[in-house]
Amino acid sequence: MKTKFNKNSKKYISVAIFWFIVIGYFNIVQTTTAQQIDTSEYIQFSGIVKNSKTKKTLEFANISVSETNISTISNSDGEFLLKVPKSAMDKSVTISYLGYYNKVIPLAEFSSKKNVIMLEESIEKLSEVSVTAKDPKFLINKVIDNMRNNYFEDPVLMTAFYRESIKKRKKYASLSEAVVEIYKQPYKSVSNDYIKLNQTRKSSDYRRLDTLLIKLQGGPYNALNFDIIKNKKIIFNEDIFNNYKFTFDKTLIVNNRPTYVLNFRQYTGIPYPLFYGKLYIDAQSYALSKAVISLNLDAKESASKYFVKKKPYRAKVEPTVANYQVDFREKDGKWYYGYSRVELAFKIDWDKKLFNSMYYITIEMAVTDWKVNTENIKLKNKERLRTNVILADEASGFSDPEFWGDYNVIEPEKSIENAIKKIQRQLEKSK
Repeated sequence: MKTKFNKNSKKYISVAIFWFIVIGYFNIVQTTTAQQIDTSEYIQFSGIVKNSKTKKTLEFANISVSETNISTISNSDGEFLLKVPKSAMDKSVTISYLGYYNKVIPLAEFSSKKNVIMLEESIEKLSEVSVTAKDPKFLINKVIDNMRNNYFEDPVLMTAFYRESIKKRKKYASLSEAVVEIYKQPYKSVSNDYIKLNQTRKSSDYRRLDTLLIKLQGGPYNALNFDIIKNKKIIFNEDIFNNYKFTFDKTLIVNNRPTYVLNFRQYTGIPYPLFYGKLYIDAQSYALSKAVISLNLDAKESASKYFVKKKPYRAKVEPTVANYQVDFREKDGKWYYGYSRVELAFKIDWDKKLFNSMYYITIEMAVTDWKVNTENIKLKNKERLRTNVILADEASGFSDPEFWGDYNVIEPEKSIENAIKKIQRQLEKSK
């Protein structure tokens, strides 16, 4: 039977990822200044999360403070940094990871030095949980039907940490970090989410990009737009069953709860790139708790049009990696956007050049605190971060060890730590 598909699906993908990359010379910037923050009212803890049996580090584990909305995640090296108000030192910390049992540790037991957290893999057999969900289509429909009840019904004010980096092969050419406020609209609302920059720092060395200047347009919106429950048309549009084939994977434990795992891939015969990957669905509520997906790059020329706004006519741009992850967290029976990550890689071929160039782009954002916007506070137009913004080149914050104050941030991974140290040395030389 011939697969049916709708050209609207291609439009939905474009809305989600178009304009991620700007190739050329652009001057769209927005600046912000560092704030003076009282650092005397919090205590800082660092640690690393590992598999208790293999001692392998666990990346992107969730670390949250009980009875609060304070949280952070471990980086790609399994390391984390957590800042807790002194008033919350009587609380506990919950560490959770996909396919592992949660671990709860009182803050009073944390050391001021690096804490090693060992998590145990879940070994329960979860073969049946709910036999009615053996049909993937049934399960997807349950997710869609329960969206209005499973996700926040109120506007929410979120604090989040954002990081973007551009590397040419193994060397960093640009590194940006920011703390932002997200004015998140109810999941049932069609209104847009908005972002305000609180604090940001950036350093760029465009000499490493040779004659090609790559800048990211959209900043933190690139990460926020992949909230695929708020932006349902990315995956959960009316063509979902015409576009994708779903199959069951092994059921897992997530946050001590059984979770269905669905594999999905676009049907053959669809003449434009769509996604493939895994959807993680909470077996009790039918809420989507996590998605790990990639853009199908078999048709590289077609896929490149999603990313490139402008390029030199002599350059051929070919995407080689387009990976996305979004995590949702649960509080009092309601789920909300917690973390997203984008990993992109591009090969640039130049006419009359023997060797090509490889560029790697990583974008991530983690919600570190939130509260219900009971007064429905609106963000003024002049305070809104523009959706086409390119963060300004400002390196001054990298020389200040207290730059982030009491904000929770994602601990830099080793390669980023080395890049920051290099930036600091360059700043010292320029004084």
